[in-house]
Amino acid sequence: MIAGLRGCVNSPGKAEKEPYGIIVTMTTIIAVDIGGTQMRAACYAPDRVKPIKMKKVPTLASKPGGLERLMRAIEDVWSPDNDVAAIGLGSPGPLDPHTGFLLAPPNNPEWHNFPLAPQVSERFGVKAFLDNDANLAGLGEYRFGAGKGHHNVLYITVSTGIGAGVIIEDRLLQGYHGLAAELGHVIVDPDGPPCSCGFSGHLESFSSGPAIVKYVLKELDSGTRSILKRDAAMTARDVAEAAHQGDALAIKAYQRAGEYLGIGVASFLHAFDPSIVIFGGGVSQVGNLLFDSFHTSLKNRVFHPRYLEGLVITTAELGDDAGLLGARALAEMKMNL
Repeated sequence: MIAGLRGCVNSPGKAEKEPYGIIVTMTTIIAVDIGGTQMRAACYAPDRVKPIKMKKVPTLASKPGGLERLMRAIEDVWSPDNDVAAIGLGSPGPLDPHTGFLLAPPNNPEWHNFPLAPQVSERFGVKAFLDNDANLAGLGEYRFGAGKGHHNVLYITVSTGIGAGVIIEDRLLQGYHGLAAELGHVIVDPDGPPCSCGFSGHLESFSSGPAIVKYVLKELDSGTRSILKRDAAMTARDVAEAAHQGDALAIKAYQRAGEYLGIGVASFLHAFDPSIVIFGGGVSQVGNLLFDSFHTSLKNRVFHPRYLEGLVITTAELGDDAGLLGARALAEMKMNL
């Protein structure tokens, strides 16, 4: 057992008992997923995928007091009857998983250069481990989802941005500065459009949801005909719906996104040689609209077909729980549980 505060149980307020009233404690993990709109904390038993207890609170990133809201969420899933081994924390980056510091999370200036994991560890008296949300979603899929049974996993989320997590020989790739696997910011065309980060030609600037919309708006401005009308509130889902109605511009926008996604993933195969590529995120849910051109592009750009032999390409299984389960897996791996 890990010394320190004592954690969650199967039923709140009740401990497991052996005959003659001997209390048997259970080592548990607390996982935290810090999202743009809400923070979730959950307590996990070692032999269960579903949490024993979960708490959701609004992130309210633009308002002060975020740390205290996070601490209270952890307290709400913490019960005095069993031992908590560690706390896993997932947050948008950039961050340093080696020190547990948040460097510059978007829309949250209160937490810039902030020692989140050390603060949580000091408050609760157990070790706390931090990593970025895409890494942990990949780790969650590797441990509990679509990547279970694989030892070399590439996870890519295609949504508002493009993030990734890479597992090599059962180890999460973090890198010297803890900034590895920022694959959405790999350059696929140095003369390409500007990315959300300010640089040009990144994969995210071609294949993310906002990139698809920007391409459509640009084409509409140039006079391309479409059932889509210029609208500042347009989303990638709107473009997908138009594509399913046969709109040529909308179809071309997704084909273009898939083509560049194939360019990027071909390079990732060359770098990491995974046995499975897992796609998550809302944009990846459109199916063949994106992936027909992706598969063609990928096949045309790997420099040897061996990379594709036995390669599984699939979609994520864990949905919104991937980040939480990844934070749990991070803590368990760090504590050798």
